[in-house]
Amino acid sequence: MGQVATKLLSNYSGIMMPPTVNYPPPAVMGSESIMSKKAHGTSSVPVQKNLRWKCDRDVADRICNFNRHYAEFSGYFETLQEFLNEADGTPGEMTFYDSNTGKPLFYAPRGRTMDEFLRESRNHGWPSFRDEEVNWDFVRVLPNGETVSVDGTHLGHNLPDRKGSRYCINLVCVAGRPKDDACAEDAS
Repeated sequence: MGQVATKLLSNYSGIMMPPTVNYPPPAVMGSESIMSKKAHGTSSVPVQKNLRWKCDRDVADRICNFNRHYAEFSGYFETLQEFLNEADGTPGEMTFYDSNTGKPLFYAPRGRTMDEFLRESRNHGWPSFRDEEVNWDFVRVLPNGETVSVDGTHLGHNLPDRKGSRYCINLVCVAGRPKDDACAEDAS
C-alpha cells in the first residue's frame, strides 16, 4: 500500500461501533449476504475510472470493495476543493452516487441547509447524512451499523447521536457519476 493510500485509510479511531441492533424505520436493514464475496471484492465491479471531485480511485476501490472496517482519513472531504466548491455553489440538493454502480445513494441537504450539512460533516470528520437524505432503494444498514449499497459497496457506518441515525460516509464511496453519464467510464 502506498503512502497516500496508507494515509487515506484509517479506522474510526476511538469511536465505539454500535451493538448489533435493528434500526427503526425509515432505515432499511440488510443482511450480511449483501457483502458476500463477488467478482471484485464485495462488489461485482470496480469503482468507476473517473470519480467526481478528483477522489483517489485506488483508495476508493480499496475502501469500497475490499474493506469492512476502515475509512478514508478524518477530514479527507475537506481536502478536495472541487467538492467544497460544488457544495458551496449548489443552490439545492447534491446527489451522491455509488462509486461502483453510479446509482444515487444520498441527497443533501434535505431538511437543513448546506451550511448545516457541511458543519455537521466537519464536526464528525466525514460526510454525515440523516435518514431523510438516504435513498433507501439502494442503501442498507447491517445489524452492526455498517452502511452499504445493495450492490455490496461499503459506504461507512451508522453512528447514531441524540438527533437519531447519522450515516458517517466515506466520500470516495459516493463520488461516482450517474449511471448514464458519459464520463462514468466503466472500469474493466
